[in-house]
Amino acid sequence: MLEVEAKFAVGDLESVRAGLDRKEVRMEKRQQERDVYYNAPHRDFGETDEALRVRYDDTGVTVTYKGPKIRVGSAKAREEFNLAVADGETLEEILSRLGFRRAATVSKMREFYEMGDVTVTLDDVEGLGTFAEIEILTEKDKEDAAGRIGAIAKELGVDGPPIYTSYLEMLLFKQQ
Repeated sequence: MLEVEAKFAVGDLESVRAGLDRKEVRMEKRQQERDVYYNAPHRDFGETDEALRVRYDDTGVTVTYKGPKIRVGSAKAREEFNLAVADGETLEEILSRLGFRRAATVSKMREFYEMGDVTVTLDDVEGLGTFAEIEILTEKDKEDAAGRIGAIAKELGVDGPPIYTSYLEMLLFKQQ
């Protein structure tokens, strides 16, 4: 499965919410997320453009592997694998004992809006600001998905250049 998404910095989440209201799209859920990122002992995920994340949210704990980013028009795509785990602290202890090192923690308040196969999230990321992400999961049509994402961004009044760096990369850069 490929995750095709575009992320935009937005100064005012309320204007994006208004665009969603005009399309009669309602918020599905709002939740706090805490993402703990790890780096491998045998390779640097920063260099290979991969990510290993343990996410804590209102629904539980999920471990996610993300492959290297692929540019697709004005969006990016990544292979992504998710697995729910019963105990995040135990998983983190296992990763630590295997030599994986904590890279950073990203905390955000996230609102989810569903538009068929499109997910729009509005994020308030601690230490970084506010963002809108538009995402489509697809098996093969990444170019079509990227085009649809651009059209939806325009409809919602989200302008400005898409951001290709992850919240993790943005946070690590800010800490330098």
